[in-house]
Amino acid sequence: MLSKTAEYALRAIACMGSQVGKPVPADHLAEQTKVPRRYLTRVLQDLGAAGLVRSRPGPGGGYELCVPTDTLTILDVVNTVAPVERIRKCPLGLKSHTDLCPLHAELDRVYAATEEAFRGVTIDDLVNSTNPILPLCES
Repeated sequence: MLSKTAEYALRAIACMGSQVGKPVPADHLAEQTKVPRRYLTRVLQDLGAAGLVRSRPGPGGGYELCVPTDTLTILDVVNTVAPVERIRKCPLGLKSHTDLCPLHAELDRVYAATEEAFRGVTIDDLVNSTNPILPLCES
């Protein structure tokens, strides 16, 4: 359901969210999240362009979050890099389908529920979970 890009973005955001106030070097981020460095760079650029992260150049630099983890949701991250695609009209282009058919209406209902679930979980919820496993990256 989630694209690889969205998964990678969530891994990176979760790792940065667990180290708020400390820039995380891209090499360290790639190693921790198991995301290929080149791919991670593209994802970080997209997140930066959307204002979710920023880079700090130089010694001690790296990437850090620009948005508080208690307001940044999974949906915010996913929508930045690979939005959940809702079904608004017949994907087959059938003229007689002025509304969605039962199949596509049900699929869209599931997509809407997914969006709502993602909207309800902040990065803070993930990184401060009582679960001892650090989400989406190596501890």
